[in-house]
Amino acid sequence: MSRVTLAQWQMLAAVVEYGGFARAAEAIHKSPSTLNHAVHKLEEQLGVQVLEPVGRQVRLTEAGEMLLRRARQLIESAEALEDVAGRLAEGLEAEVVLAVDQIFPSDALAQALSQFSADHPYVRVQLHETVLNGGVEMLYDGRADLVVSGIAAQGFLGEPLVTVRFRAVAHPEHPLHALDRPLDLRDLARHRQLVVRDSALRHSMDAGWLKAEQRWTVSHLETSIDMLERGLGFAWIPETRLRDPLAARRLAPLPLMAGGVREYPVQLIYRDRDRAGPATHAMAAALTEAVRERCETASPFETVE
Repeated sequence: MSRVTLAQWQMLAAVVEYGGFARAAEAIHKSPSTLNHAVHKLEEQLGVQVLEPVGRQVRLTEAGEMLLRRARQLIESAEALEDVAGRLAEGLEAEVVLAVDQIFPSDALAQALSQFSADHPYVRVQLHETVLNGGVEMLYDGRADLVVSGIAAQGFLGEPLVTVRFRAVAHPEHPLHALDRPLDLRDLARHRQLVVRDSALRHSMDAGWLKAEQRWTVSHLETSIDMLERGLGFAWIPETRLRDPLAARRLAPLPLMAGGVREYPVQLIYRDRDRAGPATHAMAAALTEAVRERCETASPFETVE
């Protein structure tokens, strides 16, 4: 059991911050004698002098500086604990589980999470980066509070969030580009297609696969892009992930006669809107606002709505 109380450390910190007992007493609404007694009691309990007089003021001793530096961590932790308790008493969730399809614009997701963190710093976030049915399956299983998905969830009402455009691409030196003419399905079928694996465990699907003779399946969109840049196949990739690869000529759009661009509407889906807590609603609002701001500042190529 600690011999020194948190209140004693708080009073010592106040004395140091305000440069003396009188000013500190006025600032924290305590009497100077109360502060004086608390600090002297602290020194007596620790067996260490923490303050020394300098004229009419006081300052920390070398030992006092080290001890108060560590004590401030306790003070801050206690204040944070009280803040968390207060938020929980108001019904704020301790954690939000968010499932987001990998096609969702990564910059909008980062902005939303940054805003949420600023507003709710003590709420934990579990982020699941899903593909196709993965997020919907989490919704059905009750494992996610919010889902951002391009797949409709039966029995749930989603809110339109953003429409993501996909573009067929390959490395500029890929054999498909060497044909130097408009391409059709027969051309694509002779070459390797890169597909991102559905993250659902039970009801996976093969959206976008053209039954190409060769197929490589990966688990993450970034892996697919890396393989494309190495000339290992072709794929449809969200335009939101293509700005840098196209600008640097690491990838080039395939000249398809039809189907070179696909659009997928993405929805925001609550597991249970009525029972969702304030943090879940705040996360949904942050995602919506991030998409809105992104669309206002996007270039014509990057526009996703």
